[in-house]
Amino acid sequence: MILEMLLGLLVSFVVTAAFGRFLIPKLREMKAGQSIREDGPVWHMAKQGTPTMGGLMFIVGIGAALFTVGFPALLDGRWGHVIVFGFALIYAAIGFLDDYEKLKKKQNLGLTASQKFLLQLVVAIVLVLVLRLSGFLTPSLHIPFFMDRPPLQLPEIVYFIFAAFVIVGTVNAVNITDGVDGLASGVSLPVAICFGALALHWGVLYAELGLFAGALAGGLIGFLIYNFNPAKVFMGDTGSLFLGGAICGIAFAMNVPLVLIPVGAVYIAETLSDVIQVVYYKATGGKRFFRMAPLHHHFEMGGLTGRGKKWKERKVFTVFTLVSAVFAVIAYLSVYLRYGA
Repeated sequence: MILEMLLGLLVSFVVTAAFGRFLIPKLREMKAGQSIREDGPVWHMAKQGTPTMGGLMFIVGIGAALFTVGFPALLDGRWGHVIVFGFALIYAAIGFLDDYEKLKKKQNLGLTASQKFLLQLVVAIVLVLVLRLSGFLTPSLHIPFFMDRPPLQLPEIVYFIFAAFVIVGTVNAVNITDGVDGLASGVSLPVAICFGALALHWGVLYAELGLFAGALAGGLIGFLIYNFNPAKVFMGDTGSLFLGGAICGIAFAMNVPLVLIPVGAVYIAETLSDVIQVVYYKATGGKRFFRMAPLHHHFEMGGLTGRGKKWKERKVFTVFTLVSAVFAVIAYLSVYLRYGA
């Protein structure tokens, strides 16, 4: 199983890295340049015109790994990796529509919030239904760090509502994290490795999902060749929504959705910083709690007082990725005993 995961990682990495050499010039030729938010850090305006929709690179790389290395699993009737990939692919399609609208309008505004929410909600419900009918999950919640206790049983409809809320929230949290060169990729890499480690520990039960986790890690490493600061390409909503869908998909397919709390700690912090900023701004009549939200911009701007040293993008990437790695270890420890030691 570990050989299959490593092979999936390698195939995904090689295909992603190779496809990037073709895709980036093609995106430039198509004038698929990113429009930068005017309310973001002023120095980010220098990124204007950097090709976007680069997430297509790791989507192709992951797909190549799943349908080559994972082909024997398909013949054996194990479809978990394809179900998760298909789910993430639909989210990528929503992101692609959003990116296309931004490019067409030549500004950082794509689909409306209500359009994105409705589309994401429908896809989330479909995923949970498919996983439920396929026998991957049950309407029960295994509580991290309390794997020795019976799971919390929920009525079917309550579980569906909970799952839809978690999926849409997580997908958008990953999207919010994609605001600094390489950040969403770097933060998501330990998350993929965590799920791969869980699949290895739990054995053949989740072998194909371990392959998916390995392929996801390989694709992100391959993408970072081009996305690390200074970025030659951005993943766009095409890539960030795919990432969010992939992470949610594998968590629910492993039937441990609450592991998203520790493993997604950075995503949660990024989202909460946005929420806190908006609430505080309205409650105080225009004052800001953070120098700028989301959280990565806050550190770029020098912290709460603004007197701290401004963090360069590479430092934001390094610190946030290390924090994600720490929480990935915590997440692993919180649920690995689900099937015994």
